Amino acid sequence: MRVDAHQHYWKIDRNDYGWITPGLPELYRDFMPADLEPYLVKHELDASILVQAAPTIEETRFLLSIADQTPSVAGVVGWLDLLDADHRQHYDQFRRSPKFKGFRIMIQDMPDASRILEPAFVKALRSYADEEVPVDLLLVSEQMAFVAELLREIPNLRGVIDHLAKPQIKQKTFEPWKSYMSEFAQHPGMYCKLSGLVTEGDHAAWSPDDFPPYIRTAIELFGPERVMFGSDWPVCLLAADYSEVVDLLKCSIPEEWGKPQIERLFGANAQEFYKL
Repeated sequence: MRVDAHQHYWKIDRNDYGWITPGLPELYRDFMPADLEPYLVKHELDASILVQAAPTIEETRFLLSIADQTPSVAGVVGWLDLLDADHRQHYDQFRRSPKFKGFRIMIQDMPDASRILEPAFVKALRSYADEEVPVDLLLVSEQMAFVAELLREIPNLRGVIDHLAKPQIKQKTFEPWKSYMSEFAQHPGMYCKLSGLVTEGDHAAWSPDDFPPYIRTAIELFGPERVMFGSDWPVCLLAADYSEVVDLLKCSIPEEWGKPQIERLFGANAQEFYKL
């Protein structure tokens, strides 16, 4: 099965997407399954992982309702607040849906990323790690030190780094990003998504040559068994269309890769990680 491991759907009038404003005209409209299906067909993708885009319990319920009606949605990554005393109750409600496959921690939006190291947070996340629940980690490169410390506390986390932790591609910066990615990769339960990179370049003037160094670094560190293709559609539309994102990744794949490695990148790894 070929899988897009990272995409979103939303309805603007639900009013829980505070970051999507009229100032982002490419994104300020509804995006639903009928909008994505043509691209899945074009690129011979059988399914997708639908990822939360708002830090609300209500949005996760909304996404699960979409998944129930959409065969191409293989799994939903929802949202939990691990500092909320009711997080386990919410998790137990979500997992009643067979398409609920895990949750995402939006470190990127935390005013103080050190909160992920608070004892209550670590205790909660450790309990999910012990159950091998898939956890997406959304962070920017400036927050990598906190995640490195978190992984020292919970080395058995079944986690995936979204968007390669958003390296500073526009500035062509590699350190300390590369060193932290190397540390993350030492944990066998950690994967990374080759997604969300085009929006880290210059939206108006990116070059195809901007991205292969970062993609190949991640592939070298994590190996072909722990990397996944994700379109980050429709967020990618800020800088590129769906087909351009696919083409950029294909052009960055190591020349020595054969069919088995490509199949893992475009589906098998996502199937294993999310237990599809």
